[in-house]
Amino acid sequence: MTRTAPMFIGHGSPMLIPDGAPGRPFLEQLGRDMKKPAAILCVSAHWETKTPVVSTATTPETIYDFSGFPDEFYGITYPAPGAPDMARRAAELLTQAGIGCGTDDAQGLDHGSWVPLRLMYPQADVPVAQLSLQHRLGPAHHLAVGRALAPLADENVLVLGAGNLTHNMQAIMGAFQSGPDAEPADWAVAFDRWVGDAVAERRWQDLVEYRALAPFAEIAHPRDEHLLPLFVAAGAAGENARGRRINDEIMYGTFSQAAFVFDA
Repeated sequence: MTRTAPMFIGHGSPMLIPDGAPGRPFLEQLGRDMKKPAAILCVSAHWETKTPVVSTATTPETIYDFSGFPDEFYGITYPAPGAPDMARRAAELLTQAGIGCGTDDAQGLDHGSWVPLRLMYPQADVPVAQLSLQHRLGPAHHLAVGRALAPLADENVLVLGAGNLTHNMQAIMGAFQSGPDAEPADWAVAFDRWVGDAVAERRWQDLVEYRALAPFAEIAHPRDEHLLPLFVAAGAAGENARGRRINDEIMYGTFSQAAFVFDA
């Protein structure tokens, strides 16, 4: 089988969808540049459960898990087929690793999945399943989840962590008036660079302990659900994972859209 390297991307909001939106060109080009996987297992920051759950829906619905956007955003659909067989394979791998995993045949695609995938694969022709997060279990748990899923990369499955490298909604909302090209805040730059350096240097334990070690961690992530997908993606590349930065945009001065590909 063809190997597909796991990735972490900034999923952004539905505001990436309109033509000319900042942040859109990277995701569009990423989809054009990479080979098409057999299936995608998307770990979205917007689906949390007490224990791991994978979606086995055959035709996952488009979920509008946001509010306050123009009406037209609630009519967008992403009719990608589900990937129930791959999802059950993921659940099996997690169970074999002693982590365990349930299935949900009704879970659709939230905007953490369908927004970036609609730009990467606009034909909606790649089967997709989602895997849930467990916020209370923290980074080490999610790194272990990723490592249990490592065989999927060798089966041409894209393990895609979809979150954001910085995610402070209070700061972001306050920065919208400055526009997407606003000068990046010092705290956002410092945190972005620290994580990027740690990934490049394979300092996985430092990353697991990022709240104690990274500058401005509490500002960058008041709640860390948007960083946890990075640990799953990194883990899915295996014990010897090496990360490469493939995007370094910081939008609205606070919103890092950093992306990484993880090679074995």
